[in-house]
Order: sequence, then structure tokens, then C-alpha cells
Amino acid sequence: MPEQKERDMDLSTPPAGVRGMTQLDRDAFRKTISVPAIKVKKEVIHKLMKSLKNVALQRPGIKRVVEDPYDENHRLVLLDPFTISTGSCFGELENAAMKQLEVSTEIHTYDLELAYENFKSEEVLRAVLPEGQDVTYGFSRVGHIAHMNLREHQLPFKSLIGQVIIDKNSSIASVVNKTNIIDTTYRNFQMEVLAGEDNMTTKVRENNVTYEFDFSKVYWNSRLSTEHERIVSLLEPGDTVFDVFAGVGPFAIPAARKSCLVFANDLNPESYKWLQHNCKLNKVDKKIHVFNLDGRDFILGAVKEQLTERLHKASTQKKPTVHIVMNLPALAIEFLDAFKNLLENQPLGGSSLPFVHCYSFSKHDNPARDIQERAEGFLGTSLEGHCTVHLVRNVAPNKEMMCISFQVPPEVLFRNRSEEQGQSLSGMSSEGPSSQQG
Repeated sequence: MPEQKERDMDLSTPPAGVRGMTQLDRDAFRKTISVPAIKVKKEVIHKLMKSLKNVALQRPGIKRVVEDPYDENHRLVLLDPFTISTGSCFGELENAAMKQLEVSTEIHTYDLELAYENFKSEEVLRAVLPEGQDVTYGFSRVGHIAHMNLREHQLPFKSLIGQVIIDKNSSIASVVNKTNIIDTTYRNFQMEVLAGEDNMTTKVRENNVTYEFDFSKVYWNSRLSTEHERIVSLLEPGDTVFDVFAGVGPFAIPAARKSCLVFANDLNPESYKWLQHNCKLNKVDKKIHVFNLDGRDFILGAVKEQLTERLHKASTQKKPTVHIVMNLPALAIEFLDAFKNLLENQPLGGSSLPFVHCYSFSKHDNPARDIQERAEGFLGTSLEGHCTVHLVRNVAPNKEMMCISFQVPPEVLFRNRSEEQGQSLSGMSSEGPSSQQG
């Protein structure tokens, strides 16, 4: 039994000599091992293989049926050495099929040549990197680009890692590594090309919408696909959507395709350019008004103007719902104070208040409570019982991305001039003119 386990490890482990390799040498991965096999007549191979699916050898690029060098009328079926070592290892199903087709359970030995192509990417990298260190082979796919986040100890092997990713993933043409965290004004990060084409203009398809952009100059995260879909599912045709930090359009464009009226803004000139491009690409440019402003200026300008018009418009019909999306997790919650006293006196008739969907990161033990309390601090009022907090995804150990959704409370949104005037008059009468002199 120990011999069986050692053989299985040999199947998935490249030669020891590749350890420490920093420039990929594919020939160095060649090795020959012995695997068990059974002899089968050519004419019954097809009938037998279905019954042997649990015991036949399975490795990338390896044929399970090979020529018998000593008998042209037979073929050799290669078996998993971890499962089969003797004829008595076959199960009831395999034995029944072999007996029916008159196939002997005698085990033969076959010298199998393994090459670089027969090892998986994680097997190659685990064999190359120093023992005991983490092996990174996962990546985020953005069109033809594989985006990796390598750790410090992996950087000496970065070129090799990039080439392995391209070799093992036929749809990947470029591999990039993030070189710093996303902390710039425009939410993009510096990156270097590890292997493949130096072409950062890519095309992705998400939730039946096509986006094109320069990945090195805009923000895009493929892991947010489900969240984009969740928010869009809350919308009804005819609703109005304000996307304060729109990026290249993953909220705005699906909303417009759902027959919503959309106002989309982004400060990054490159995001603004690609947002316009994607609106035309998806034929919704007539339904989206695009802005290139700071988020606060967008709220105090276009959002205020449109809300004033909609909330005060006389109508006997039900007014469409207004949604305000604020997806800038590092900072968006700090923009909530822009809604304080944004509009004049609240109109009569119970106009529907806008819904806000604001994203933020939290490292707190209770991230939902943390996000709510921080939002309440910027709004200046309690949201208890009037908001929901949704876990979007785990970003890093002890760091969660959350979304808090709520209707803007009327005491936050509306400026009541009569109350302001009353407070002003009261202050003058009680404190006298001297209070104005500081």
C-alpha cells in the first residue's frame, strides 16, 4: 500500500530538479513512471471504458488507451496506480464488465512518459516554488487578461508564474500583477505584465452586457457580477437611477436596458470615456446622461436638480422610484452628508423618497452594525429599523465589503426654511445683537 501512494504522488509531482526555477524550462519537467494496465481486445475497448471510468488513469493530455507494443490485436488500458495495484483491486462493477467481455484482470506494467503538458498549473508551481511557501495560481479573469495578486516571496518567480498561467489557460493572452493597492483618485492600480501580450484594452461579458475598457486605467472587478445583478433586480422599468461612481457602467447600463432613466457619473476621465463608449456599444446612449464630476458635485448638481424636479412635479399617478447607487467602498460613505438639507421644503402629497445603496469596507467584528453607525454619523440621524445591510463579499481576512440600503429620511433630505427662520428670530431675541459680533 505505501508503494501505491508513492506512485500516485509521482503522477502529480514534476521532477525534483525543477525546484527554484525562475525561467520556465518545459523540458525539465519530463519524467517516466510505471503505471498499471490491462490488455483489452481492440473490438471491445469502447464497450469496456464506461465501466472503467472510476479506475482508469486521468491526467491532462494523457491517453488512457495506448498501443500494445507486443500485440497489435490488443490495446492497453492505463489504470490509476493509487486505485489499482493488483487484479483483486477491481470493484464489482468493473469485474462484471470485464467478465462479460472476456477481459483478463491480469495487471501489466506500462512505462508512461510525463511532460510539462501533463501537469496542472498548481502542480507545476508547487514543484517550482520553495517548499513550505504559499503557491498562488488563482486569478481574476478580465477578458483576455488574468489579474494576479502575487505575494512578496513569489515575485522572483513572477515571469514563470505568468507563463504557466498562459500555457494552462487557452483563453488567457496576458497575465498582470497588481503592484500597489487601489488608493488613487481614480480607483485604478499600477500593474506590470508578467507574461503574454502588453495589451490592456479588453472586452468582458457580464449579465448579458458587453463592456470594453483599458484595464490599466479604470476600475473593474469581475467578482462584483452578482452584486451588480442584485441591485438591478430591485429596479422597475421607469425608475430613475443616479450612479454616483459609475465606472465603465456595470450598474448604469443594465439599468438603462431595463428601461430606467439613468444619470451616471465618474471622476476618472478614462472611466467617463469608456462609459460613453459602452453606452453606445450596448445601444443605451439615449437613456443615460453621463457626467465627469466629483461625486459630491454630482450630488449637489445633477442629483439635486433632478430630485427637485421629480419630487415637486404635480401628478396624480404613482411616481417612479429613485435609486442612488454609491459604489466607492473606500470613501462613498463619507459622501452621505451631501444629502443633508439637499432640497427645499418637503412637498405635500407624500412624494417617494430616494433609496440609497451605499458601499463600504469594514474590519469590525460586527460589520453590519459598523456600517450602519458610520452612515448614521454622516447623515446625522438614526437608521435603526429603516435600513438593510447586505454582505457583498469577503475582500481579505477580517475585511468585508458591505452595502447599506435605505430611504433618505425626510429630516435629512429637506431644508425647512420656516424652522430656520424661527430659530434665527429666536436666537436674535434671546442673545441680542452682540451674539452676531463673535
